[in-house]
Amino acid sequence: MRPAHLLVVLGKEFNSAATGHHTPVMLWGAPGVGKSQMVAQVAQINKVEVIDIRLSQMEPSDLRGIPFRDHDTVEWAIPSMLPDVKRHGENGILFLDEITSAAPSVSAAAYQLILDRRLGQYRVPKGWAIFAAGNRQGDRGVTYTMPAPLANRFSHFEVDINLDDWVAWAYDNQIDERIIAFLRFRPDLLFDFDPAHNPVAFPSPRSWEFAHRALSKFSDRPDLLTGALQACVGPAAGVELNAFIANLDQMPDLEAIIRGEDVAAPQEIDLQYAVASALVGQAIRVKETTKANVVQGNILNYAGRFPQREMGVMMVSDMHRAIGEDLFSLPEFASWADKIADIMIYDHA
Repeated sequence: MRPAHLLVVLGKEFNSAATGHHTPVMLWGAPGVGKSQMVAQVAQINKVEVIDIRLSQMEPSDLRGIPFRDHDTVEWAIPSMLPDVKRHGENGILFLDEITSAAPSVSAAAYQLILDRRLGQYRVPKGWAIFAAGNRQGDRGVTYTMPAPLANRFSHFEVDINLDDWVAWAYDNQIDERIIAFLRFRPDLLFDFDPAHNPVAFPSPRSWEFAHRALSKFSDRPDLLTGALQACVGPAAGVELNAFIANLDQMPDLEAIIRGEDVAAPQEIDLQYAVASALVGQAIRVKETTKANVVQGNILNYAGRFPQREMGVMMVSDMHRAIGEDLFSLPEFASWADKIADIMIYDHA
């Protein structure tokens, strides 16, 4: 399932915890596809805490607690990391990350916690959702086969790779627009992992964020930049990204475009992706300003100048995901939509 849809699923499951209709969710996916990021995003949206428990780093007693004698009986000291209303709040997310990397004895200790929401005398607070994530066995990570009793305690979703969803996230998190443009140009490189070769650095949604950081730190050191990018996304993708960026000095004047001047669109496809991504970034940056309508209107006018009209459709679609329905109220949107109506009708059909 694509990330945008999974965020809806996780959001509904979080909200259902308070009403007693919550089903624990297990997210499956390759390394770096954004499983943990989605859980964190749901917590951020709902302004609650995430308690991240890495079962792969635990012993059974770490979860069950330590026994101690109380007169003639034995009690259990509950681990302080488990959700507690006084310490952590009435609502939150208990996230069992790397659950498929946990030893069977540890995962067995989690059975009662996941399904019955309790461990001995301890009970998970009513408003807390339980999510888990792990890698598949074919991903070359340290994984165990999930026992059937544990698997049957979850609803299971596999995280798909979706470029549009990643682009929306990237704009929202101020990822360098040159990286967004490059991945629009080379969408197959958003995730390129071959378990058979077991690479240490490879393209993934997570590692492209690392490449963004490398660009911010090493752009003034061209002698180091290629190596820094390769260290994040692998040798081949790092070289390609560096070459793509080096070619961007031929881009048209973006300031002239947002002023509404007559600027021709580049013929080179890589430069078209770069211009489109940069203009979406400009539209987002002026979103809450008094000049938003003028700038966004000029960008919409420019959308019709691309040699391939599909490029304009992509750019406006990205703007809509970032800006929202307000885009439709601009007169320039209606004018642009009339020009590409045949494409939209064909795509819808």
